[in-house]
Amino acid sequence: MPLMKLVRAPFLAALLALASLVSAPPPALAHAASEPAATAPAATVSKEAVENPYGLEALWKQGDVVSRTVLFIMVIMSMGSWYIIFTKLFEQQKVFRSAKETGNGFWQAGSIKAGTETLKEGSAFRFIAESGLEATKHHEGTLTEQIDLHTWISMSIQRAVENVNSRLQDGLAFLATVGSTAPFVGLFGTVWGIMHALTSIGIAGQASIDKVAGPVGEALIMTAIGLAVAVPAVMGYNWLIRRNKTAMERVRAFSADVHNVLLAGKK
Repeated sequence: MPLMKLVRAPFLAALLALASLVSAPPPALAHAASEPAATAPAATVSKEAVENPYGLEALWKQGDVVSRTVLFIMVIMSMGSWYIIFTKLFEQQKVFRSAKETGNGFWQAGSIKAGTETLKEGSAFRFIAESGLEATKHHEGTLTEQIDLHTWISMSIQRAVENVNSRLQDGLAFLATVGSTAPFVGLFGTVWGIMHALTSIGIAGQASIDKVAGPVGEALIMTAIGLAVAVPAVMGYNWLIRRNKTAMERVRAFSADVHNVLLAGKK
């Protein structure tokens, strides 16, 4: 027994020493773990600019003859609508300005002829006054004598008023047409573009998201363009119609006054 104890004691001491060596980390690992993680260099991320392959430029380049024709038609519609809107606004402003001039100069003159000379050339009010004067001068004749002076002057002034109204209405039919047809033209471009895209995808045999989203998104641009063309046309049409109504009220009031003055033979 004393001999076994003497042999066991060194063996246990050797096992404890080996266990302590295994559990202790190597000096290199301990030194590496003690270094702060912040010393590692930060990775620099470089952002590369990627060109959008699904915009209007790609739509024009990749589209066929039908797609380009539809796009060209909608551009013409938009340009024509804005041209008519600004032109009609300018003409209406001239009518409103002429209406103010009638109160400042026309009705202050001694006669209709003298008052007509105070109005600007080409104005709607001068055209109506000149029409009334011409009716009083050329009433004598083989056929016009059968019509009394009151009716003849009324007919002449009414024709002049209708001509002014027709002039103010010019172009509004185009705005109404664009407002009602532009969305459908854009929808036709969308349907055609989707059909063309699906045909190309079917031929290629690839139905991944990048192959489908691009052509379909380009086709939907046609609908957006159609709405962008139609909305200003509709709003401009309604706005111009209201302004025409106000302008024609002043024109008709002036024509009625001129008619009464011509029949009375004095202001």
